[in-house]
Amino acid sequence: MFFCGISGEPPQDPVVSSKSGHVYERRLIQKYITENGTDPLTGEKLEENDLITIKANPNTAPPRPPSHSSIPALLQTLQNEWDALVLETFTMKQQYNSIRQELSYALYAQDAATRVVARVIKERDAAREALANVQASMGVASNAGGPDVDMADAGEDAGGLPAPVMQQIDETYQALSSVRKKRKPPADYTTPAQVKTFTAKHTIPSLHSSSASGINSLALSKLNPDQFLTGGNDKIVQLYDRGTDKVLATLKGHTKKVNHVTLREREGEPTLLISGSADKASKIWAHDSASGEYIPKTTIRTHKGEISGVAVHPTSTLLAISSTDKTWSLHDLTNFEPIFRSSEGDDSFTSMSVHPDGTLIGLGTPTSTIQIFDVRTGAVAASLTPENTTPFTVNTLSFSENGYHLVAPNSTSSVAVWDLRKPKIAHTISLGDSFKINKVLYDYSAQLFGVTGNEGARIYAYKSWEELVRFEEAGEVVDLVYGEQGREIWGVSGRDVRIWGLPA
Repeated sequence: MFFCGISGEPPQDPVVSSKSGHVYERRLIQKYITENGTDPLTGEKLEENDLITIKANPNTAPPRPPSHSSIPALLQTLQNEWDALVLETFTMKQQYNSIRQELSYALYAQDAATRVVARVIKERDAAREALANVQASMGVASNAGGPDVDMADAGEDAGGLPAPVMQQIDETYQALSSVRKKRKPPADYTTPAQVKTFTAKHTIPSLHSSSASGINSLALSKLNPDQFLTGGNDKIVQLYDRGTDKVLATLKGHTKKVNHVTLREREGEPTLLISGSADKASKIWAHDSASGEYIPKTTIRTHKGEISGVAVHPTSTLLAISSTDKTWSLHDLTNFEPIFRSSEGDDSFTSMSVHPDGTLIGLGTPTSTIQIFDVRTGAVAASLTPENTTPFTVNTLSFSENGYHLVAPNSTSSVAVWDLRKPKIAHTISLGDSFKINKVLYDYSAQLFGVTGNEGARIYAYKSWEELVRFEEAGEVVDLVYGEQGREIWGVSGRDVRIWGLPA
């Protein structure tokens, strides 16, 4: 082992003086020679050429520092390292807590901003509603609160209805409203007590294609109670006769799933089969008495978004259509011409129902709100939003036949009955956290309303809110309709149409 004559430490790069034989660290002796020109130990003259490199083999590790050569010194070193580790951990915890506080503040600020925006939107909607009501009372048409719409794109835009159509709607309103306010359920109409005894009567299986299986919508004929219309995921509209157990018509033309179907049946005029699809189009077929077939009459491509609702107006001469493109429209069923298209609103329309008097149209949105429009002016007549709920999509709604109430979801698993005279929620029914609502529907007598979802169908009595019956054997039920005089309840489950009624 060599030791440097200058530092007294083992040299990393040892050299030896050829004159004195002393060993030095190369970098130290070179510096000393540069400054003094002599050997530091003997004082003799010394140059870098006099230094000879020492090649040690094998290379030896440098000895431990004196501070690591005893057990107490080692313990002290370990203690110092532990203290440093603890201090570093403490610092990291302080930084972590600081970041958590900053994140909590950011989340709080975001939540507060969201609440402020929601309040401002609610105030804006209330102001729009008040303005629309004033405009409606003054006979001034409103643009329904939406932004300006290009007239070329909107067709017959929110400038009001033609005078003949307005007169027809008013006459229908006068005739129907005067009757329904005094109307009682027909004497032979099914009572809530009878509904309690309903059981499964009949199943019509395997309708539509199995490759894109599933029926989305069901409509029942009033003139021929055994006939019903369905629209499915296979892009087909199908008319079926339960009496003969045969498909009467298979109607093609849509390029995507059919969301909604309905019938227009009027004495003295051909029956119309109407559909609305995810391909942004509605199609109309008419019965040809000569051939007995249903022939295509028109394809309506007014909207730029998926069709979310189709309904025949109480006049039987108008068709209402809603779309996810934030607009709704009216069409003449006598000449199949467009009559009106609303201005674009703030939200997409996800469901639709027409008031039994024909003056109002209810539209569901993805923001938990139901917008009710005056058909005659296109103005917002009311905006219904449940309080203190998590945002959800209003995918279904239904006016009662007496016109006073509206049933619709007020969450994904509960329904609310709105009193339109207030307007406020008259009653709420919870269906269970796991229940997901597909359809709500009032019956003709306004004594009952049904709810369908992933756990089947349930029928409730109006006013008592009693659950009368459950149909769970079918699994998920997508759509629901009532048979003649309420003696049957029809539902759609998968590719099957199921019928429940009084026991034999």
